[in-house]
Amino acid sequence: MIDDLAGAVRAVPPESTQQAVGYPSLFLLVVLGALVPVVPTGAVVSSAAVVALHQTAPLSLLIVFAVASLAAFCGDLGLYWLGERGVRSRNGSRWLARIQERAAPERLAQARDRLEEHGVTVLVLSRLLPAGRIPVMLACLLSRMPVRRFARGALPAALAWAATYQVIGILGGSLFAEPWEGVVAAVALTVVVGAAPALWRRARRAHREPAG
Repeated sequence: MIDDLAGAVRAVPPESTQQAVGYPSLFLLVVLGALVPVVPTGAVVSSAAVVALHQTAPLSLLIVFAVASLAAFCGDLGLYWLGERGVRSRNGSRWLARIQERAAPERLAQARDRLEEHGVTVLVLSRLLPAGRIPVMLACLLSRMPVRRFARGALPAALAWAATYQVIGILGGSLFAEPWEGVVAAVALTVVVGAAPALWRRARRAHREPAG
């Protein structure tokens, strides 16, 4: 009996074990990162894409894309629903307070202007820009946008976000033969992509300030 069980365990392909653990972990990490900013979700998706790239299963990359997109959409929708409850409440809520703490006043003002001008389509761009998602979400909350309307913009935003970071993972993973090297490259690319807008804004601000 023990020998049969051991033989069955050895017969399970390593990729099947990785997928059984990896896909649920990917979903949970992305949802958690959407709710609480403690998980670098872009790096998680890029790393998962690298691992999928080196697997023999033909649908691994497609499954990573589907799981990451669904998780990002569910996380955004869940955070918006929690924030909407705070907007409707007289005393607010801790979730609404956290969203407001993460949105700088100047970024919020820009987000409200863009929301009035472009509607829910601005959600797609906000999901791709570092630190752009929360100000736009808060602007939607303060304008009392219904959850259904928010969802119509959040879905393509999640798809575009997952596709972008998966492409980063594929680019990083295709440069190296070993998966761990591709993961390191993908994480480095993700950090560069995430830091570039902030560095560009600082450079423009420094250029506009008078010398001395």
